[in-house]
Amino acid sequence: MRALVTAILAVFVCLSTAPGQSSAPAMLAPGDGLPQSRLFLGNSTDTDLAPPTLGVPVMPRMSPELALQVYQNRAALQTSDLAGYSATTVVHAALPDTAQQGEYELKRQFSAPRTLQFTAVHFTGDGFVKNNVISRLLQSEVEHVQKDNSAANAISSANYKFAYKGSSDVEGRAVHIFQLKPRKRRVGLIKGHLYLDVHTGSVVRVEGQPVRSPSFFVKGLRFVQDYADFGRFTFPVHIHSEAKARIVGRTIVDIYQRDYQLIAEAAQTLPATADAR
Repeated sequence: MRALVTAILAVFVCLSTAPGQSSAPAMLAPGDGLPQSRLFLGNSTDTDLAPPTLGVPVMPRMSPELALQVYQNRAALQTSDLAGYSATTVVHAALPDTAQQGEYELKRQFSAPRTLQFTAVHFTGDGFVKNNVISRLLQSEVEHVQKDNSAANAISSANYKFAYKGSSDVEGRAVHIFQLKPRKRRVGLIKGHLYLDVHTGSVVRVEGQPVRSPSFFVKGLRFVQDYADFGRFTFPVHIHSEAKARIVGRTIVDIYQRDYQLIAEAAQTLPATADAR
């Protein structure tokens, strides 16, 4: 779940190089030249119940400690049990300072543990945005999956301290909010907030900024990433990021994921879809 955020950090490093300088050669998929490849504050009890909804079973409200433990257990289970998935990815990128933008629709195919491929479906917009923003972002994500360094960047107790900041609501879902405090100041970790569903422990949103800038030429990078449950797994459905790079100026990237088709380790297909927002 962290690969996409890490790729967002890396793409701004690429953007800080002068136009025309290319990154490492990409591995290509069929299509259009695309890469393949505890601190707790406040109180809550397990006996608290969510407001009843007509026709929907009432689920117990988890304490913050339990929700955080369930989240980490789910993440570990997903790493061990997920054999692969396919999805539709739509990337929209804009460079407001130069009035350039582009939108790329692609098919995404992941096979555990280290294979990620993209196949082009349709692109509209400026070629510079396609080649220097979107394609570099996709290549960066592929490279991070191939390196399989998810444990080093995971939102886990090994990398973060969690400070409970109360409960709130995210798009109709009651959530526990945790402040993320990195244990080390290194590239790949973030400072921000984690939002967990109070009834299931599933991650709903992660937002923040890198604890260290990925490049001297990049500043003000911030992101918000939303998630949804598909069967017993959780996947990103939208990430919004903004930053300022020295060469191209302000850069805004939105990535939408939908039409997930999941494959469990037992080779059972669990079809699920989510519309891009």
